[in-house]
Amino acid sequence: MDAATAADALAALAPSWSAAVVLLSYLGYLAFAGAVLPGKLVAGAVLPDSSRLHYRCNGLLSLLLLLGLSALGIYMGWMTPTVVADRGLELLSATFIFSVIVTFMLYFIGLRSRHQSSSLKPHVSGSFIEDWWFGVQLNPHFMGVDLKFFFVRAGMMGWLFINLSLFAKSYLAGSANRSVILYQFFCAWYIIDYFIHEEFMTSTWDIIAERLGFMLVFGDLVFIPFTFSIQGWWLLRNKVELPLLASVANCFVFLIGYLVFRGANKQKHLFKKNPKALIWGKPPKVVGGKLLISGYWGIARHCNYLGDLLLALSFSLPCGASSPIPYFYPTYLLILLIWRERRDEARCSAKYKDIWAEYCKLVPSRILPYVY
Repeated sequence: MDAATAADALAALAPSWSAAVVLLSYLGYLAFAGAVLPGKLVAGAVLPDSSRLHYRCNGLLSLLLLLGLSALGIYMGWMTPTVVADRGLELLSATFIFSVIVTFMLYFIGLRSRHQSSSLKPHVSGSFIEDWWFGVQLNPHFMGVDLKFFFVRAGMMGWLFINLSLFAKSYLAGSANRSVILYQFFCAWYIIDYFIHEEFMTSTWDIIAERLGFMLVFGDLVFIPFTFSIQGWWLLRNKVELPLLASVANCFVFLIGYLVFRGANKQKHLFKKNPKALIWGKPPKVVGGKLLISGYWGIARHCNYLGDLLLALSFSLPCGASSPIPYFYPTYLLILLIWRERRDEARCSAKYKDIWAEYCKLVPSRILPYVY
């Protein structure tokens, strides 16, 4: 790379006022829509102080309305369908800077909190890096908005809009081939399905146990939309024509991953709401009255992670063997989920003690049966 090319790359990465306007307008819309649009009110998990938050799950309606408004803006000539793809690097840097600012604010505001509730009580280790990275409060709010729930919604929806803009750019360039369509279809299905089942998010590890710091804010606002769309960027700049047989195999990987991921999360969520709900047509089996060993959860202790990994792989397979770059996401996810699984195992062992030891004997596989 010569000096001129490097200079151009740095210039493209510099945040612009237009990128900041796009980002803030998007977040502003989500905050407004999340507050005023109707949606199912879902009770969150019971916290250590016996309190529980409630979440308005109107993400699907917010998404459909934003799609409609975007289509209207494109039809009226107020914006172009490639506006996000054209400003990709600018939006990346603007979102990163926003994430850093927000996490410093969360850190300093959290330190001054005098709340004793589980949601807002500050958890301080004494290490600035650790507290800034993991956060000091479990569920901080801003003007009535639950920030943790809000940021993950923003990241998932942002991923879809980046992909749609990339597809528009590919279509206008005449390069929207089978690989592009497969990638776009798989991601769109996954994201829309996420919002259809948004209430399941309320029983995940992120919402229940992780405090809100740089790790989650950066992960939600930057990593999810900009890293999960690497395959789309790759296909935009590199022509990859996936053979028909490989495409069919890719569809099977996606389908199996989706069934395992969605089925496992649904079983866990429904069990937490109603411990007597049937699983695969039979009464659930439980260890110590708390830990489910029926359905997917009798196959592996983190069977949902296996589904997530297969889905991630299916997003990359449309790129074929053209480069290892499109496989960054599933590789990263494998490392992340193993790390998270180890942390979750330690947390559950301390919480459930002998019950957890018995559960591990009955369900010895962690993620992949008979392998890990």
